[in-house]
Order: sequence, then structure tokens, then C-alpha cells
Amino acid sequence: MGIQAIVLQSGSNGNSIYVEAGGQRLLFDAGICGSQAEGRLAYHGKDIRQVDAVIISHDHTDHIRYAGVYQRKYNLPVFMTPHTLEAALAKTHLGRMDNVHLFFSGGIIRFGPVTVQTIPTMHDGADGSGFIISCRKKQLGILTDLGHAFADLDTVMASLDAVFIESNYDPVMLEHGPYPVSVKKRIKGPGGHLSNIESADLINAHGRKLQWACLSHLSANNNNPQVAVKTHRKKLNAYIKLFTASRHRVSDIFTI
Repeated sequence: MGIQAIVLQSGSNGNSIYVEAGGQRLLFDAGICGSQAEGRLAYHGKDIRQVDAVIISHDHTDHIRYAGVYQRKYNLPVFMTPHTLEAALAKTHLGRMDNVHLFFSGGIIRFGPVTVQTIPTMHDGADGSGFIISCRKKQLGILTDLGHAFADLDTVMASLDAVFIESNYDPVMLEHGPYPVSVKKRIKGPGGHLSNIESADLINAHGRKLQWACLSHLSANNNNPQVAVKTHRKKLNAYIKLFTASRHRVSDIFTI
């Protein structure tokens, strides 16, 4: 079957991506409520109670808010770094969590025949991670909340068969948008987000193996799917299929 993936939701209002490979079922991030996650998986015939692990990318609430709910309601083990756990407990009400597994960003987590390579990111969370999911010589990347296009991303992108990649904002829309100057600086800064242009440049330079790219974590105020895709199409060869992840709806099933 290769690798299957479903975006349950992507954006500052909540994030979660389901990946199934080698008989393993993984959820990356817990930023939407349990009933939403359960229903959106059920739409595709998937049962949240059969998920083997919830893997958290970083401590921002749109990625970790419901981790405790996923564990208590569905009995799912949760994986995160020690610094992510410490930061989340200090500012987010996760509730009781009895089944937390710690990993260190840069290491590998194994689930049967599936490996999850964790990639340290430059985003302004406590200890952020991107992910490369590998199974049977296929590799899927989940690369959002990156901070900026740091050097290691070149090698990471070149290894991938498909990717969910941050394409957060259009520079012109951000510049003329409603955010305060301090927020605009944070978004454009080294701990912020990748723009459409930066994402397109990264894929164009190093994504030659990609079958498809799903543009993710789009801003509600400083971007839209049409602008994001148009920016990428100006730079990319037509053979790379482009999709956008919704802030409000479950995606189709992506496959590699």
C-alpha cells in the first residue's frame, strides 16, 4: 500500500495529519478537538482508536492543545520532546497525561517497519520538530512551522517522495495586512514561518523526487490557496502535483 496520509486540518486554528504505513497508524499533532479528529478520520473509514501514536511537533497550542484529550478519551500514547512537554505544561491545560513517551529532536522513532526521523526546526516554539516518515523505500515529509529555510532542509527535501510543506504567507498580503508591525516581523523573522516564495524556491531547488506537495499552514489573513498555488506554479515543473491543506475541512487521501 505504500504510505497514506490525510490532513485533518492545517492552520493556526488547529493542526493534525494522519499517516498510515506498514500497518502503523500515526497522528502528527493534536490541535483539533477529539470529536473533530474522530469524525474526520471516520469520513475515510479510519478509526481514531486504532491509532498507534500521537507525535507532537512543538508546544504551540494549535499543535498540542488536545493531546491530553486524545490520550484520555482514546487511550493513545503521546510522543513529544522533554522541552515541548515542559513548555506545554507551563502554559497549556493538557490535563492528566499518563502515557507520554519522550524523544529528542534529531533522533529516530520506530514503529514496526516505519521510521520517523525527527528534524530540529528553527520555529519559535520551545523545541520544534519536522518529520520524515519512511516505509518500504518511500519517504513522506511533514515540514511546517519551520522558522526559516535553514540549510538542512536542502538535504531533507531532496530525499522526499512527497511533502506537506509550510506555505504560510504572501509577502505583499502580509505587508499590507491588518497585523501589528511586531507580528509581521515575527512571521517574517528567523523563528516565524515560510512564505509562498520561500516554499516554492525550496521545492524548485531540491524537490526533484517529489510526486506531490501539499501546501500547508496557510494564513487566513495573509494568504489564500489560489495565491499560494499560483506562486508555486511560476517556479515549479508541471510534473509536481500541488495541493493545499484546508483550515476547516478534511483532505482526500494522499498516497505514495
